[in-house]
Amino acid sequence: MATTLEDRGAVATGATVYDVATIMGALYGDGITALRGAFSREWAQTMREDIDELFADALARPGGAVGRGPKRYYVETHPERIRGFVDLVTHPWVETVCTAVLGQDYRIVEIGFDVPLPGALHQPWHRDFPAPEETTKGRRLNSLAFNLTGVDTTEDMGPFEIAPGTQWDEATGFEHGMFPPKSLYPRYEARAQRKLPKMGDISVRSALTIHRGTVNRSDQARPVLVLGVDAPDARNAERHDLQFTRAFYDSLPERIRTHLTCRVVDELEPIVQAHTIEGLVMGEA
Repeated sequence: MATTLEDRGAVATGATVYDVATIMGALYGDGITALRGAFSREWAQTMREDIDELFADALARPGGAVGRGPKRYYVETHPERIRGFVDLVTHPWVETVCTAVLGQDYRIVEIGFDVPLPGALHQPWHRDFPAPEETTKGRRLNSLAFNLTGVDTTEDMGPFEIAPGTQWDEATGFEHGMFPPKSLYPRYEARAQRKLPKMGDISVRSALTIHRGTVNRSDQARPVLVLGVDAPDARNAERHDLQFTRAFYDSLPERIRTHLTCRVVDELEPIVQAHTIEGLVMGEA
């Protein structure tokens, strides 16, 4: 059962009015923005506990985790196994961002987590998937990725690095439409911003903005929850397998159910990770 904001002592934001122009300006400009202190540290710690348990489960079964570079993994999971799922998708800032950028009929298509372990190396600069025509020709963003850290990120943990504004770059010469040639690396390195989020923060970005994970020189993992959301015309749901049991689905408020692209099942089925192109290029974890 999902933990509520009140149960976990999250910052009360329901009365806050978020500025749509600021949100859209950030995502159409830099390609990333954030809300600091959206949830309490206690809420974030509960999220971390869930990720740790799910990660151990995923590593124990074939296809449960996909490598995204040496000592770096991604796991797609079932929303109801993240106790704060309802809190996250009903957070006023998350709802405002989704509606502003993706429209009233936005669709939740993915929840999972990245885990860079100690010893994880630099990833190549990349996009999470090829840019669709809605972006390359229509100049419109039709998907977003929300991230929540399970640790207070420090410089030695291999922080996330992003090259602002590159969501609009042409993909000429990009391998699989995702991986730019190394001749473009100086451009990204000149623009690069390194992010050091704290537990309870939420960030949101276009997954098309060129980014990478960096070297984790610490003795700690740096788990990050990922929530993927699409506009109605996006097709990222085809890469994922969002499932809910009938009992959990029926318990959800209608304001959540109306935004889900999912399967409703009698019993949760193990997810075999399908988004594996990155593994082919980045090397096995």
